[in-house]
Amino acid sequence: MESMEIDVFGKFYKGKTVLVTGHTGFKGSWMSIWLNELGAKVIGYGLDPYTDKDNFVLSNLKDKIVDIRGDIRDEKKLQEVFEKYKPEIVFHLAAQPLVRLSYEKPKETYETNVIGTLNVLECIRKCQNTKVGIMITTDKCYENKEQIWPYRESDPMGGYDPYSSSKGCCELLISSYRNSFMNPKDYEEHGKAVASVRAGNVIGGGDFSKDRIVPDCIKSLMNGETINIRSPKAVRPWQHVLEPLSGYMLLAKKLYENPVKYASGWNFGPDNNSIVEVSKIVDLIIKNWGSGMWKDTSNKKEPHEANLLTLDCTKAKTYLGWKPRLSIEEAINYTVDWYKKNINKIDTYSLCVEQIKNYVSRFTECV
Repeated sequence: MESMEIDVFGKFYKGKTVLVTGHTGFKGSWMSIWLNELGAKVIGYGLDPYTDKDNFVLSNLKDKIVDIRGDIRDEKKLQEVFEKYKPEIVFHLAAQPLVRLSYEKPKETYETNVIGTLNVLECIRKCQNTKVGIMITTDKCYENKEQIWPYRESDPMGGYDPYSSSKGCCELLISSYRNSFMNPKDYEEHGKAVASVRAGNVIGGGDFSKDRIVPDCIKSLMNGETINIRSPKAVRPWQHVLEPLSGYMLLAKKLYENPVKYASGWNFGPDNNSIVEVSKIVDLIIKNWGSGMWKDTSNKKEPHEANLLTLDCTKAKTYLGWKPRLSIEEAINYTVDWYKKNINKIDTYSLCVEQIKNYVSRFTECV
C-alpha cells in the first residue's frame, strides 16, 4: 500500500524490506503504519500487545504487515527472521520502556534492553542484506545531573534507575559494535551503517502503558475519575510520536545514502516551548477533553525519577535538516483527538494515516 500524500522521503522506502522490532508497541505501531503507507515491506517482530486497546490492535496491523511474535532475547528466532526476510533496514524499538517497572524487574529490564540490543546488532552484523540499523534508546541514557543545559550527543552516558542505566549500557554497546565491526572508515569492507537515536517523552494516540502520564489521564477521564499525578512539577521534553519517528526515518535514508557521514548518535527532541511541567500537560489534556480535574499524589517514598531532563537537537537540525513541527498544544490536540475518536469505534488505521498526513503537510519539501 502506498500513499504519496505522506511521502516526504522521495519514494526512498517504496519496495524496501524494513524490519521493525517492537512493532506491537506504541511507537512501533505508528512507525509500521507510516512505513506501510510508504510502500515498504514491513516485517514486525515483537511480543503480544500490552492491551487489546493498543494502537496495534485497533488499527488491525497484523493483517497489513508481516506480523511475527517473538522475544528480542530469543537470538535463534531473531536470526531466523533475518535469514528468511533479509531486511535492508532495521528499526530496533523493542524494549522494556518503563522506569518504574525497571525497579520491580531489574534483571528482565537489563536482559531485554541490553541483551536484546546485542542480539539485534549481531543479526545486523551477520546478515549480508542489512545495510542500515537505527537503534532506538532514550533521552534517559545520559548521566543526568538535572542541569539546566540540554544534553548533547557527546555527553557521557549514565542512568540512576535500572531502565535509564540499561539504555546507557545500550549506547555503549552500540558504539562498541560500530567501532569494532561496522566502523564507518571500513565501510567498503562490511557495507553497514548503525546509528543510535534518543527522543524525549513521546506522547500520542494508542498508548495504554502502565505508569505513563497520558494513558493515566485518559483512563481517569474515561471513567469520570480525578487524575492522580505523582510528580506535577517534573519537567520533561514532550513531543508527539510522529516527531521522533520522522527523524528516525530521515536518518535511515541519510545513512543508506551516505553511511560514513551519519553513523553516530542523534537526539530528536522538541523545541524549548515544549519542555514543560507535568501539570501543564495534564491541564492541556483536560482542556482538550472538555472536562476533568487532577490532584497531586506525590509521595517521597516512591522510586526515584528525574525531575529535569532536556535534549539539545542542534546536530539533527544542522546536519539532517530535521526539526520538530508541532507545538505542545498541537501535540496534545493530536493525542486527545485519537482517544476521543476511538471511543466512537472509528477506523483506527485510517485515523492514524490522517494524522500522519496532517503532520506531513507541515513539511515544505521532501527531506
